[in-house]
Order: sequence, then structure tokens, then C-alpha cells
Amino acid sequence: MTAAGPPAARAPRAEEAASYAALDLLATMVAVVTPEGECIFANSSFENALGLSRRSMSRSSAFDWFADAQTLQATVAAVSNNAFATSRLDAQLKRPGATHGETLPVRVIVNQIDSSRDVVFEVVEIEQQTRQEREERALEQAQATKELIRNLAHEIKNPLGGIRGAAQLLEMEIESRSLTEYTQVIINEADRLQSLVDRLLAPHRKPHVVGNVNIHEVCERVRALIDAEFPNGLTTERDYDTSIPEFRGDREQLIQAVLNIAHNAAEALAERIEIGDAKIVLRTRVARQMTLGKQRYRLALELHIEDNGPGVPQALGERVFFPLVSGREGGSGLGLTLAQTFIQQHHGTVEFESEPGRTVFKIVIPLA
Repeated sequence: MTAAGPPAARAPRAEEAASYAALDLLATMVAVVTPEGECIFANSSFENALGLSRRSMSRSSAFDWFADAQTLQATVAAVSNNAFATSRLDAQLKRPGATHGETLPVRVIVNQIDSSRDVVFEVVEIEQQTRQEREERALEQAQATKELIRNLAHEIKNPLGGIRGAAQLLEMEIESRSLTEYTQVIINEADRLQSLVDRLLAPHRKPHVVGNVNIHEVCERVRALIDAEFPNGLTTERDYDTSIPEFRGDREQLIQAVLNIAHNAAEALAERIEIGDAKIVLRTRVARQMTLGKQRYRLALELHIEDNGPGVPQALGERVFFPLVSGREGGSGLGLTLAQTFIQQHHGTVEFESEPGRTVFKIVIPLA
């Protein structure tokens, strides 16, 4: 009777890693880890986040990547031993390449692998997840607002025509000049409301004219218009990434969107313009692996419109994109609403961050 041979050896780590190569296509951080913390595979997104090579990661314990290793170690043990099929926890990801030892707040999802005690880490930046949720809320709010505006504008439009027509007929019948002044007030106010209604309906009426767009031509057109209106005391600076390719879009809509934001910034800089140190910066960059509206894009354009003004009033908060909301006396409150509408028609997003002395509106539009 022959002796039983040794148990079958586990597949070499190189072969296992090769079988996970498709995970490199994911934008989220993913790693395959043994219960003891040995890294079998980490995708390129994880490498970029940690600032370590795949080889370096395989030589260290996966638990050392996190500031709170004990909690994660217990979670991995529970999932590996089939106590849970999946588990999630919030953690702090260490960043060896970062200065001052900063950590990145993340959500770690630990999943089982079929027929193996190894587990999969899926790591998502909490900030990224929050941003996606915020973008989804903004899109839903914008859709509801557009529907409300469209319905309200149509309801106002018809009576306005009747009021103006009746005032004109009345003016023809009366002879007193003082009474004519009253009819003129009615006609002028009806015309003003008509103009407002037309501006509310403009984005829904004008056809979307698609062609090749060079974002720097858009920025230069806006810069020329701002410089012409504010020739003294305001400097507009360029900070362009000239490698950004052309993309398909409506050039006129994008010019209007960027102009509305830049013009708002220029008006907020009134005090600094008087002093002579007002500044607006137009900055373009390429972003990679961006999620916009639940869809992932390989490349996206980032356009920052930055000013050194007093900042967006805290009371306005996220309401700045709502129609008829303005932080400036006499403002219509439609500039940012129309800008958001035009950018969303390009499947993009616009958001801002603001503090006294620095406000940045960031437009993101997919390129590929």
C-alpha cells in the first residue's frame, strides 16, 4: 500500500493575482486579502490611494494600511469564518506619501470569496460617496425646479397678455393724461413680467446645438466680456491645461453658463474692484475616473472659476442654484439657475466651495 501523497499545494500567488486582473478596471479601491492580512492582489486605484506599489503592498500586512487595524482585523476574521457574508465599517486609510501623516476617511466593505477563506476589501472614500449623493439630490432638485418653473411660467404668460391688451385698450379710451400714466405703469410692469417669464422658459425653448467645443475658446470669450465690462480694478487670470481635447457640446450654452458664474463673481468683487486688487481665475484640468449622474467616465473636464471676493453668504448655502434666489439687491436670481441647467444638459455638474477671500465654482463635464 503506497503512502498518501502530500495535500495539493495552493495555487501560486502570481496565478491568483493574475485571475483578479480585471479588478484593475474598477475606479474604486479593491484588494484581495487572506484572513491573516496577506495581500494577494490590490488594484491600481488602491496603489494610487496608498502611494505604494503592488509589490510593496504584498510585502506588508493589509491591516497596517489602516489606522484602526484591530476593528478591521476582527471584521475580516468574522467574514472569513462565515459569521457574516459581508460586513462594512468606517475606517481611516493611512497615506504613507502624505505630509503630516494625514489619513483618508473611507468606508470598507469586506466580502467573502466563494470556496475560499480569503476576503475582498472594497474601499470607498466617504467624501466621494457624499459627493455622489449630493449630486444626485441636486439633479433631482433641478428637475423638480425646472418642471415647476415651466408650469408656473405658462400659467402666468396667458393672463399677462390679457392684462397688457386691456391696458392698451383702456389707454385709447381715456383722455386724461394723469390716467394715461397709470395705464403705462400697467403696460410696463406687464412687459417686465413677460421678459422674466421668457428668461425662465429660455433654456427649454432654445434647441441644443451640438458641435465640437474647445473649452479654452469658451473661457477666452468669457474673459474678454468680463474685461470689457470691468476694465479697471479687476484682473482675470488664466491657468489652462492645454492638453484638454475638444468635446461635443453646445458652445453658446457653455459660454452663457460660464459667463453667468464669472459675472456673478465680478459683481461680488465690487469692493475689491474699488481697491484695485479684485481677481478672477479661470482654471482648467483633466479629471480621471469621474462618476457623474451614476455613470462612470474615464475622462472629465474640470473648470474652476475662482475669485477673491467676500464669499457666498452662509444663509444662501445650497440655495444659490434655486431660481429667484439672489444674494445681491436687484439681482434676478436666474444666472446660476440657468448655468446649472445648461451644464446639466451636458451631463455635467456644478458645485461650489466658499469662504471669505476665496470662492470656487467647479464645473465638471464628461469628455470620454
